[in-house]
Amino acid sequence: MPLLKREVEMSHSDIFELPAGERPWWVAHTRSRQEKALARYLFPLEIPFYVPQSEKHSRRGTRDRVSYLPLFPGYVFFRGSVADRVAVLRSGLLVGVLDVPDQGLLQRELRELRQLQESGAILVPHHEFHPGDPVRITEGPFTGYSGVVIRGQARLRLMVSITMLRKTVAVEFDRAVLRAVRSTPRTQGEARTAVA
Repeated sequence: MPLLKREVEMSHSDIFELPAGERPWWVAHTRSRQEKALARYLFPLEIPFYVPQSEKHSRRGTRDRVSYLPLFPGYVFFRGSVADRVAVLRSGLLVGVLDVPDQGLLQRELRELRQLQESGAILVPHHEFHPGDPVRITEGPFTGYSGVVIRGQARLRLMVSITMLRKTVAVEFDRAVLRAVRSTPRTQGEARTAVA
């Protein structure tokens, strides 16, 4: 059963053939979960955009759910003039618009991504974790636990430290169950966790 329906990913079939001088690429940095809303805003303005999506399957109880989520959460690629950029900023859905210093590189990477989608490749977003990144576990018996990445590898280890006792326990889990989170200041006496 669809949870979030698939929406238009690309507004113009010729988006990769548009002249770079007249309609350069821009990257809209959207507010949280506003990528599809921005696409709906751009469509009637005829501003070419590309919001690649990935299909996510989940199960709640006995129900299978399918949702279509942006492959790059928080970002929408679009092409247009400076006036188009201003129109996008007026949407009220953005944090800002990023300039693209290497137009050719972004064009090539997005074209290759689109070709992979059209060939039927299953694209899975993969967050690159770096030492010091705060994370939260989203699935399994440790759902809700948070920690800090110590080093990245295929499988990671959750380290839970109880400061008062100077003791640490560890358990391994798959990186697919991690979600990046913003760090918050720790209160005194709180259990510290880290991912190694």
